[in-house]
Amino acid sequence: MIDENKQINNTSQQLGEPTEVKQAMKSDYPAHINFNESGSEVTEQVAAQTNISGDTAVNSENSVAATEKTEVERAALAELTQQIDSLKTQLEERSTQYMRIAADFENYRKRSSKEKEDLELQVKRNTILELLPIVDNFERARSHLKPQSDGEMTMHKSYQGVYKQLVDSLKRLGVSPMRPEGQEFDPNLHEAVMREPTDEHPEGTVLEELVRGYYLGDRVLRHAMVKVAAPKEDTPFAPEDQSSSASS
Repeated sequence: MIDENKQINNTSQQLGEPTEVKQAMKSDYPAHINFNESGSEVTEQVAAQTNISGDTAVNSENSVAATEKTEVERAALAELTQQIDSLKTQLEERSTQYMRIAADFENYRKRSSKEKEDLELQVKRNTILELLPIVDNFERARSHLKPQSDGEMTMHKSYQGVYKQLVDSLKRLGVSPMRPEGQEFDPNLHEAVMREPTDEHPEGTVLEELVRGYYLGDRVLRHAMVKVAAPKEDTPFAPEDQSSSASS
């Protein structure tokens, strides 16, 4: 640059330019430099504004993307919540159905067990009822047998052994005899076939068991046929007594 200034000065001297022109030329050169410097500042400001506007656009795009993402997440969460509620409802319905089926099965099991027990009891009852007349005949025969000789006594003992085996078998099956003598008549247990007027016992007292009754467990297997006490009627006056009293 020093060489260029020298050349300019020499040229100015040759042309005979005044000194003011040279000074003006010297002062114009720095002005050109200032122009370049101010231009760079403007460029930097424009670039800065461009960067700011670009950052703003990027931020706005990111905000829009974030908003869209939030809405998608909300929609997905709402759908999952709805699915959970639907599954809960289905689970409650299945649980209710399971409880109902379990209760129905338990009732069916109890009913089947009860029907089985009743059927077994009915079969046992019918079988034992067929054997009770044999027991009655044994008891009647025992009341009439009066052994006199040794042979009759041996026969009687054999008979008593068979009768005892039969009674023990019935006991093992749950059969027990009634003992109604002296008790009050109960139509649920007894069957009155005779009435005997008496003043020794209250009315309705069982005086005698004619045919033995039996229990099967806690149920009545056969009602007892009994004789029941009845009130004793007053004896009316005889006609002879009335005529004699009239003649007197």
